[in-house]
Amino acid sequence: MDSVRIDNILELRPDTVQYIRKLYNLDKPESLDDSINILNEWIQKQPHFNKKDFSKRYLETTLIVNKGSLERAKVQLDKMCTLKTVLPQFFGNYNVKTDFEQLHEVIKTVVLPKLTDDHYRVNVMKYYDVEWKASQAIHFYRHNIILAEYLRAHDYIHGIIAIIDLSDTNLISLLKKLNPVEIRQSISIYIDCYGVRIKKIHIISESTFVDGIVTILKSVMSAKLASRIDVHKSFEELHKFIPKAILPIDYGGEERSLETLQKEFIEVLSSQAHLDQVKEMNKATTNESYRQKDQFSEHYAGMPGTFKFLSVD
Repeated sequence: MDSVRIDNILELRPDTVQYIRKLYNLDKPESLDDSINILNEWIQKQPHFNKKDFSKRYLETTLIVNKGSLERAKVQLDKMCTLKTVLPQFFGNYNVKTDFEQLHEVIKTVVLPKLTDDHYRVNVMKYYDVEWKASQAIHFYRHNIILAEYLRAHDYIHGIIAIIDLSDTNLISLLKKLNPVEIRQSISIYIDCYGVRIKKIHIISESTFVDGIVTILKSVMSAKLASRIDVHKSFEELHKFIPKAILPIDYGGEERSLETLQKEFIEVLSSQAHLDQVKEMNKATTNESYRQKDQFSEHYAGMPGTFKFLSVD
């Protein structure tokens, strides 16, 4: 089945938009428009929101990532604005081409152009055996947030399938540098700010030390998300789950290489259009002095150890 190109990188299946809208009872124009209007009216009534002019498309994708539920969409928008306020260290007007030091040598993180048959986007994160400082980990989280902003602005998907390739990195060194609090906070941002729904997490490594990585990840996830982690000894095992037509040639697939895709994403994420998009969305914070005090919960506190367990659909 031919794909429909969104931009220079991303593609949808011909039936993606209609399929996902129908899945969440938003396939009739009037029902979709009504839901968007109701959501926008609610936003205008939130005294603590510092940004209230969200585009119609952004509100539509907010409904989509919340399975068509207006109430869940409201909660997600509030969490997005709140987390940008209480965890400002993860957000900023960064240029991925110039601001993240040696990040692109340590890890390649891209989403693949083609969707799976059930309309999921595959996210590949491949780590390399390059020396880096633990303090630089924040660059990885910031980069992924900038990528998430891009996907919310341009993509239309059912969810994400993650591939974490650790086959070429030093796991002992990696384990020493991982900060569970930062990981917990970053995952909360991806899920609560951007509505990322993770169908599966495929980890590639034949090292026994990968068990330590999995233990850390599971300690900061809900049991439901943790149950979606699979570990594979080689990339060939991915072929049981993801078609070769989608995977890069690095993984025995037919898609452009990780190196090529990374270069393409660095260009698009550092374009003036996307820098402007990120700058505008970074205004979506809160003024807590205007929030009704009984609406603020410890879930928003953003301090080490105070997050509740993360939940996913």
